[in-house]
Amino acid sequence: MSRAKSKGPSLATLAIHGAREAHRPGDPVVEPLVQSVNHLQALGTAEGLKYTRYGNTPNAERVQKRISLLEGAEASLVLSSGMGATACAMLALLRPGDHLLSSMYIYGGTHRLFLEEFAAMGIEVTLVDPFEPRSFRKRIRKETRAIFVESPVNPTCRVIDLRPISYLTKQEGLALVVDSTFASPINLRPIEHGADVVIHSATKYLNGHHDVLAGTVSGSQAYIDEVLQKEMLWGQTPDPFALWLLERGMKTLDVRVQRANATAMLIAEWAESRKEIKRAHYPGLTTHEDHQIASEMLDGFGGMLALELAGGGKAAERFLRRLRLVTHAPSLGGVDTLICEPRYTSHAKMTAAERARIGIPDGFLRLSVGLEDPQDLIADLEQALK
Repeated sequence: MSRAKSKGPSLATLAIHGAREAHRPGDPVVEPLVQSVNHLQALGTAEGLKYTRYGNTPNAERVQKRISLLEGAEASLVLSSGMGATACAMLALLRPGDHLLSSMYIYGGTHRLFLEEFAAMGIEVTLVDPFEPRSFRKRIRKETRAIFVESPVNPTCRVIDLRPISYLTKQEGLALVVDSTFASPINLRPIEHGADVVIHSATKYLNGHHDVLAGTVSGSQAYIDEVLQKEMLWGQTPDPFALWLLERGMKTLDVRVQRANATAMLIAEWAESRKEIKRAHYPGLTTHEDHQIASEMLDGFGGMLALELAGGGKAAERFLRRLRLVTHAPSLGGVDTLICEPRYTSHAKMTAAERARIGIPDGFLRLSVGLEDPQDLIADLEQALK
């Protein structure tokens, strides 16, 4: 599962120093916040115009280059939210009359974007079970332009093998778009496995402190230029302060993710031993259906896991009321350990039957592991079960 040593700086080093210019005596160690919407313009030309909504001001350019280095992409763009990133990324690829193939295992907001908003724009979306052999190939049409997958999946922690899908997209001339929020670039870099576009909700692991709303898109320079036009016109550019906070959070990305990987594994192993927990969903467990694929594709099994309580929805409510250290709140990927019920958060707009079909029955809890002591977290979870 360990990543081969590359010739350049490691991911941990890139997260701190990537895209920084050489320092001179007297320069600040911490890159400054440039909280200005506009910048002085040269006379007689539109070249070099800097404006916050154009995504080219100092705080934006530096963090975008750093993300590109982490992802192994030509270019990246930071947008004002993960959903903004997904919408602009897909609208840079799709036009009315086009067809999108998407994994059926996707974030609830993305599900609504595809089936409601895109449908209203004349873009047809077909949801596919990515674990069914040849599922994408069977449903390609002449209007199909892209395939979208999320891996690891929110909230079930399923891991999709990107390799056969990327083989198909290259063969058919389609774009492969991967939402890699759950993994972060520390655990997975989809471009290495044939993806064309990578999306993150930077609110999560990239920032890691529950205090920034942002999203990222990475890909070729020509493609990112197209996404930039959508970002500018749809007003999806983040504020300089959000960019500055994002850059600060990214400096600890590697150490945070590595700690979350280790703690989540301990919690998953503990959960497997509890009779009150019907199933622990974590790809690091050998009992997980995607453990072999996860071992081949991921550099770490992640800080996300799910606990399916034997007592269903009522047991989940009792359990959540008793927690003292773990915080009941949505979102994920930060220093605080959070727990939520997807039926009331990310997948609240879906019916119980729709949720059950994608592996989210009542009693299903999503746990985002933070940086607390692992034994303290396990003790809190254990007392809440009793």
